[in-house]
Amino acid sequence: MRTYDDPCGIARALDQVGERWALLIVRELLLGPKRFTDLRAGLPGASQNVLSQRLRELEESQVVRRRKLPPPAASQVYELTDRGRELEPVVLALARWGSRAPLRSAGPLSVDALMYALKSTFDPEAAGDFAGRLELRLGEQSFLAEVSGGRFTLLRTEPGAVPADAVLRAGADTLRALVFTGDRLDPGMVEGDRQVAERFVRLFPRPAMSS
Repeated sequence: MRTYDDPCGIARALDQVGERWALLIVRELLLGPKRFTDLRAGLPGASQNVLSQRLRELEESQVVRRRKLPPPAASQVYELTDRGRELEPVVLALARWGSRAPLRSAGPLSVDALMYALKSTFDPEAAGDFAGRLELRLGEQSFLAEVSGGRFTLLRTEPGAVPADAVLRAGADTLRALVFTGDRLDPGMVEGDRQVAERFVRLFPRPAMSS
C-alpha cells in the first residue's frame, strides 16, 4: 500500500481510505453487508481485480471485514467494522460538498449512492412538523425512510418487515427524478397514504452549484 509518509492525521487517514474506490466501497456498505457481486453491481466502473485489491487493503486497515452468513444462505459478505462505520459523517460531508460541484457524469446512481444523496440533501426546514414513515422498494432492495422532528433516518430492511404509512415502488432512476427534478408521482407507485409519499419526495432540494 502506498503511503504519504506524513504524520498528519489527514494523511494517515488517506493512507487507509484515500485510494481510488475505497471510500465508494465504504459508501456501498454503510447501510449493511453486501456480497462481492453486489458490490460490483454498485460500482460497475471498478474492475474485479481492483475491487478485490481495495477490499483486501480495507480489511488490512480494519475498515472492512468478511463474514460468512449462516445456512441456508451460507454466502460470504463484506461489512464495515466499528472503525469503518465511523466514516459515515465523513462520507456524508463529502456528499454534501461534492453535490455542489458541476455534474459531469451521465451515469446512473447506485441504489446506495441514491440513499446517501437523500441523506445529504434532506432539508429539515422543508420538513417542518411533517412526520411519516415510508418504505422505499427499489427492485429487490427495500429501505425504511422515516421523518420526524426535523430528522431523517434511513435503514435497509426486508420488504414489509416494518409497518409504514406508505410503500413507494420505483426504480432508482425514477426515484432520483422524483426527488431531484420534480417529476410527478404516479399514483400507481404508491401503496398506502399517498400524501405521505408526495410530501416525502419534496424534502430534498437540489443543492445550488458552487461558483
